[in-house]
Amino acid sequence: MYFRQLLSGRDFAVGDPVATQMVNFSYLIGDEDTRQAVVVDPAYAPEELLDTLAADDMTLAGVLVTHHHPDHVGGDLMGHPLSGLAELLGKQPVPVHVNREEAEWVRRSTGVSASDLTEHDNDEEIRVGELPIRLLHTPGHTPGSQCFLVDGKLVAGDTLFLQGCGRTDFPGGDPDAMYTSLRRLAELTGDPIVHPGHLYSAEPRAALSEVRRTNMVFRASTLDEFRSMFG
Repeated sequence: MYFRQLLSGRDFAVGDPVATQMVNFSYLIGDEDTRQAVVVDPAYAPEELLDTLAADDMTLAGVLVTHHHPDHVGGDLMGHPLSGLAELLGKQPVPVHVNREEAEWVRRSTGVSASDLTEHDNDEEIRVGELPIRLLHTPGHTPGSQCFLVDGKLVAGDTLFLQGCGRTDFPGGDPDAMYTSLRRLAELTGDPIVHPGHLYSAEPRAALSEVRRTNMVFRASTLDEFRSMFG
């Protein structure tokens, strides 16, 4: 498997003050045999992500979207216009894989058309070359947030960070749904390595067992406890 975790403001979009402040991760995931790859959450400098793929002799075959917020897919972030999905598709049209519940939000945020998006339900699988990627619907931060499970790695977007979880007080957020989503992730087998959507911790990745042990979001054993902590 080809896999790269790239930090905005450091590995791409260097010098962009918003990218540097927001510390987003984008991911490049692919099949080293077929040289096909997808990009996860191409915001800030999508052309640089394409250049990285080209330098690695990989061909873009699609985009995976964790959720619709502009720091992940482009659009207007509190008055700051961010490049992202629309600009990438302008350079290289490819399928964009979104959860069905997030499709309209992505269209509104980015201005892309419905025909650009491929909608998925929970626990569907796509293949990049011969590499299977499992799509997990994890609402809570947004209605159609999704995580990606691939070869022992969990690309968790803003559902789960190494410390904390995504906010639930933005439009479409739901603390009850977040509690359920986090419990589902905690029950994944195989102890995958968690790769979050932002660098909100000292380390960029950690085993799920370690995240479960140290992350305060897993201290709540009931929905009522979770509501009192995060609702």
